[in-house]
This record gives sequence, C-alpha cells and structure tokens, in this order.
Amino acid sequence: ISFFQVYVIQVSVGNYQWTVKHRYSDFHDLHEKLVSEKKIDKNLLPPKKIIGKNSKSLVEKRQKELEVYLQTLLVKFPVTAPKVLSHFLHFHLYVS
Repeated sequence: ISFFQVYVIQVSVGNYQWTVKHRYSDFHDLHEKLVSEKKIDKNLLPPKKIIGKNSKSLVEKRQKELEVYLQTLLVKFPVTAPKVLSHFLHFHLYVS
C-alpha cells in the first residue's frame, strides 16, 4: 500500500473562501507548466524528498514551503493569475 500526503489550501478572495486539496505531484505539474509558459524560476518549488517523505516534521516543513510558493506566485501575478494557477486554486468555481 502506498501512502501520499494531501496538502490543504485555504483560498480567500474578497468575500469568498474555499478549500483546495492537492498532492505534491499536483504542485509539481503546476510548476512545470508555469516554468514553461510564464518563465517562473524553476528553483521556486520546494524539492521533492524521497527519504522520510511522510514524517510529520517533513510534512509540516513542506506545507510551509508550499504556502510560500503559492504566495510568491500570487505576488508575481497580482492582477490576473495565469489560467493554470487559477484552475489549480479552483478560482473558476467560486469567482466570476
């Protein structure tokens, strides 16, 4: 049996708030698209760790790093987030 970590993201836009859940691999896929389409720094995403990847301390550290990653992206695109990022955060379901 293989276990994987799901990261819970709280998104707030104006009066709207919702939760999005993603695995690290989803972040990786998002990042690859942003590096390709928007020339994002390829080192911005926290690296994938193999050893001890489900340890509580690593999960907490990665959660913080992924939060910084998303915040950095939103600062980089203050007016309009790229379509792939908007979709990742489920903007299309909550904000018109």
